[in-house]
Amino acid sequence: MKKISVLIPCYNEEENVRPIAEAVIGTITRDCPAYDYELVFIDNDSSDRTRPILKELCTENYHIKAIFNARNFGQFNSPYYGMLQCTGDCVISMVADFQDPVEMIPKYVHEWEQGYKIVIGIKVGSKENPVMYFLRSCYYKMIRKLSDVEQIEHFTGSGLYDRDFINVLRTLEDPTPFLRGIVAELGYRRKEIPYIQPERRAGVTHNNFYRLYDAAMLSVTSYTKVGLRIATIFGSVCAAVSMLIAFIYLILKLTHWNDFPAGMAPMLLGMLFLGSVQLFFIGLVGEYILSINSRVMKRPLVVEEERINFGDAPADPSHGVAGKRLELGMPEETEKSGQNG
Repeated sequence: MKKISVLIPCYNEEENVRPIAEAVIGTITRDCPAYDYELVFIDNDSSDRTRPILKELCTENYHIKAIFNARNFGQFNSPYYGMLQCTGDCVISMVADFQDPVEMIPKYVHEWEQGYKIVIGIKVGSKENPVMYFLRSCYYKMIRKLSDVEQIEHFTGSGLYDRDFINVLRTLEDPTPFLRGIVAELGYRRKEIPYIQPERRAGVTHNNFYRLYDAAMLSVTSYTKVGLRIATIFGSVCAAVSMLIAFIYLILKLTHWNDFPAGMAPMLLGMLFLGSVQLFFIGLVGEYILSINSRVMKRPLVVEEERINFGDAPADPSHGVAGKRLELGMPEETEKSGQNG
């Protein structure tokens, strides 16, 4: 029997982890009954009740596994590391807030059985803030034009990945992996399935400006040379224009010594302009250097604090009963009352 691994990264998702577990398990048992499954949560050092709830879920169903990170290792390292820990014949990556619809799971599996080793979801619309969706669209179009590698528009990382592709990821040894770019650069022939992104079920999004900026700069520094080339070309053009203006000023001053006051305003404006350009490109070069530095240090993707249910399945039949209860979405009290009756 083939085994499906569903990976769900989470950070402060106490309101979502139990509902998403019930929804995923219900979908697999209903629409993919011929498959074994495991549901792997990787928690990125949550500060709310996410971890206690995950421990309860792991106790109720041994198919549910959990990895607790020692600290927050970022929005890219944690999911990537979690994919490498899955043991299934394929790995389906989803977010905990229901913005990756669970209804996509049987669609992913169907296309996987047709021979696709990578099946991904592509957003064709979103119920999120329309301004944010527009800005994301502009970003994807820009990075696609600038990148040396094909980039996939409106691909968030959600999708199904065959074990062969997971084995490719294990060989990369990249301490700052950008899965969206890796799929485009090194992935097998893939199938893209469109979907409308729903609103977040509960809680607040953690994708603030810094996180979005971090994602944008990681894609720029990992897959484009354009920034450095622009810096070189623009610097050369500015130098040429500056030399031409300086030569013209010199000729005018020599030919109209008393009638041509050069003044300080042009010099001051020129210095401010060139200074701002230099600071911008120094910052851009710094982003590239930061990316190189992160890779050279070869630090681990994640340091684990604890993992649960990664051993052999327990022989205790009570785990099977609790697992069945979770699949049906039944509270423990309901089942006990039924037994008493």
